[in-house]
Amino acid sequence: MTDVQVAVTLIVFAGVILSIAFNVLDMALAALMGVSTMLLFGVFTRQEFLNAAQTAGGSISLLFGGMVVARTLVPTGIFDQLGTHFLRATGGSGKRFLLGIIVLTAPVCAFLPNATAVILLAPIIIRVAKVLDIDYVAPVVLTAIVSNSAGLLTLVGDPATFLVGSSIGMSFGFYLGKVSLGGLLAVLTVAPVLPWLMKDIWQTQRSLPSDLPLPRLDRPSFCILALLVLVVMILLFLFGEMLPNPLVPPTVAIIGASLALLVVYGVKVEPIDKVLKDVDWKTLLFLMCMFLMVEAFTRTGILQSISHSMYGWFGTQLLTVAVVMLVGVAVASSLLANIPVVAAMILVVKGYLVAAEFVPELALGAAFTAWPAFTLPVFVAMMFGGTLGGNATLIGASANVVSAGICASYGRPLSFATFARYGVPLTAVQLTFAVIYVLILARLL
Repeated sequence: MTDVQVAVTLIVFAGVILSIAFNVLDMALAALMGVSTMLLFGVFTRQEFLNAAQTAGGSISLLFGGMVVARTLVPTGIFDQLGTHFLRATGGSGKRFLLGIIVLTAPVCAFLPNATAVILLAPIIIRVAKVLDIDYVAPVVLTAIVSNSAGLLTLVGDPATFLVGSSIGMSFGFYLGKVSLGGLLAVLTVAPVLPWLMKDIWQTQRSLPSDLPLPRLDRPSFCILALLVLVVMILLFLFGEMLPNPLVPPTVAIIGASLALLVVYGVKVEPIDKVLKDVDWKTLLFLMCMFLMVEAFTRTGILQSISHSMYGWFGTQLLTVAVVMLVGVAVASSLLANIPVVAAMILVVKGYLVAAEFVPELALGAAFTAWPAFTLPVFVAMMFGGTLGGNATLIGASANVVSAGICASYGRPLSFATFARYGVPLTAVQLTFAVIYVLILARLL
């Protein structure tokens, strides 16, 4: 890469982020124009462009599959029933409403990608908020933040977490034993902050009708089939790696999407093209473009320099590196989409571990899985930094981008500043506890 191309990459990177932060351009348009500019200046060769797209494929497939399965459930009417049950459970209390969002969202996000969970649950949250006469923007932001945080409960809950885990050959079961408790802690730390952060909603109390009618399921047989597809997908997430031909989460997501579309086609509830039209292609396009730009940034050589500099700065002090990576990745993930940031920082960490001679140079290859146990806290720190750092801003995580799209579709655009007003304080609290968890994990290994 020439000096001119390096300069173009850095300028375009900064320009895209600033244009999104100050609402100069639509997120997807800004990212797409950034990639187009890089292509015009020859930042990518044809092969490098294809390699970057291939790297993004796993996370994009995970999101696409989850979106299709979620969209298939919409005509079942189950969301209307869930909304009524949720409204009854609040008893008209804003406090119960906010706590209920945590209880409702966290289990879903343990097994489905966070953006998918927001697609599933945001309409329910908005419906209940309207009945309680509450501005639904803050609750939708909370839904996105909880979905990101709960994504740490399992290996497949958040694409950024999956990227790190899959890069070192971490299994679903191993993740449950070593990382899931930290994910639970990240979810639980949200509740104590809500009385201060969303004070007006927390203190709300409304009178509800004594008898709220429960909507009927118009297509019970279709509902059963659609839910069965969801259950099959979750089971494959849990046990797919144990099959004779192991199934990785992105593959499972595509299988789930195929089965869901097959059910829609067989029952003939609605045309297939209508289901696919409702997929959030804008978010997928935005994430793909961000992956490509991060790949270009990687080619500037800055990341490789960081790897070697880290060894010079920290030597073999892995615990210090873990904390620095947690905070550094969190800050970067709040300014860029967390998935491509994590993909880039994996290379930095692996490069550092090779430079420090903890692992052989072979570890830079994708097939290497013989990572020493004492290196685990560094990778776990990246998981926490990428996932929780993505909570801070509108563009930090795919679920945040999806939440903005949903708010806009209901007539209330969600700005960068509004999201940050809730996201930054919550993220600061969560990262504090994440650092403590990583320090404890390091001592237990």
